[in-house]
This record gives sequence, C-alpha cells and structure tokens, in this order.
Amino acid sequence: MPTTQQLVINAESKPGALAQVASVLGAAGVNIKAFSAPEVSGRGKLRLVVSDLEKARAALKAEKLRFREETVLVLSLENKPGALGLVAKHLKEARINVICGYCTPSREGRRAIVVLTVSNTPKALEVLRGESLDEF
Repeated sequence: MPTTQQLVINAESKPGALAQVASVLGAAGVNIKAFSAPEVSGRGKLRLVVSDLEKARAALKAEKLRFREETVLVLSLENKPGALGLVAKHLKEARINVICGYCTPSREGRRAIVVLTVSNTPKALEVLRGESLDEF
C-alpha cells in the first residue's frame, strides 16, 4: 500500500512535549515508525507514522491529547543522489505541491523511506505509479 495515515499533533514547543506523546504510545505498545517535529513560532506540529493506528488513536484519546490525521505517500527510494529530486520533478510537472516531507534511510541503508503529504494524493499516486511506492 503506497499510502498511510499519519497522526498530527499541534503543540507548544517545550521540554517534554515529545516525551509525553512517545511515552503514551510506547505504553500502549505502539511503535513510532517515523516522525517529524519542526518548530514554528514556539509551536510545533508533531507528525507520526505508527505501527498500529487504532491503538494510537485510543491511547492519545485516553490521555486527552488532541490530534488529527492526514493521508501521506510512503516511498522507498534508492538512497542515492538525485532520487528525491526525480520524484519532486514528477510532482512539480503535475502541479502537485509537497506540503510536508521527511525521510530516513532503511535498515540496510540502500533505500530511503520518504513520507510526503501532498496537495493531491490521488493524482500523485497516478503520477508516481512507476516509482517505488511502498508499505512502511
């Protein structure tokens, strides 16, 4: 499956914010597969791809941690110069905006797992059909 849901938590950027969310999910047995936590003017949007979305939802709700969900593309690209550039070029040519993105090398290091939120997910899936879209 080339798409998944990511959790988005909007919170004040302060010591312990990530620790709270990570602890809640860990206690519920939910693994964080990828995350991004940029700060903007003292606030941040913590974006998480998790191993068990249902358990994560329940755990966050139980702790009264507000979140929303968004659909993301998950790509497994060769970990080499230009791989992301090619994907971005295809999206640009299709007039699809990349809203948010982050990545991590895979365990063996030959692949990079890229998570992208885009302006038009169905169109992006069509445009990137020949690329390596992967379940994460």
